[in-house]
Amino acid sequence: MKSVAPDPLSAEDADPRRAAILTAATEVFARYGFKRTSMEDMASAAGLSRTALYQYYRSKQDIFRSLVGWYFGQVVTRVETALEPGLPPERALAAAFAAKLGPEMRLLLDSPHGEELMDGGFDAASDLVAEGERRVAALLEQWLLNEAGAGRITLPDDDAAALAAMMVAALHGLKMTPGIGYDPLLASMGRLAALFGRGRRP
Repeated sequence: MKSVAPDPLSAEDADPRRAAILTAATEVFARYGFKRTSMEDMASAAGLSRTALYQYYRSKQDIFRSLVGWYFGQVVTRVETALEPGLPPERALAAAFAAKLGPEMRLLLDSPHGEELMDGGFDAASDLVAEGERRVAALLEQWLLNEAGAGRITLPDDDAAALAAMMVAALHGLKMTPGIGYDPLLASMGRLAALFGRGRRP
């Protein structure tokens, strides 16, 4: 039987101890930033010895990668649910864009270290970010094709893939705005959804 490679965006934190470590790590990263956070800090926050923490994760980069993989696993599931057929396009896109941001990002974005975490931290997991955003783009592309096929939206030159990629790139750019907090980012994403959605009405 052919073995199946593990999904890098799967919820490997289904282990309760790993889930507790990732929850504690999120709070510690938000408090100290990526560079200043130590394994000792995260072990203490999770109620573990540093030796016990190393049984689960090799480094803070390993923990951050697990956080990013878990986050995008949640994102993909939420975006798929949000893209409900038949909704006005601006409403569907607003729901999908909010789902891509997700409540998990509030703690990090509202942290005084938000910019560092978005930059240096996510750099440690750039491959997982790219894979997560590729999957979100694929969901948006399929939604665009389905809605266009049903006559509910129009597509420029029938290029759903390019439009979906443009949406994801725009969302990524908004998230990387220096100093932006969660609520301002969510509001900006709503305006972006309105812009894209109204432009697709027949």
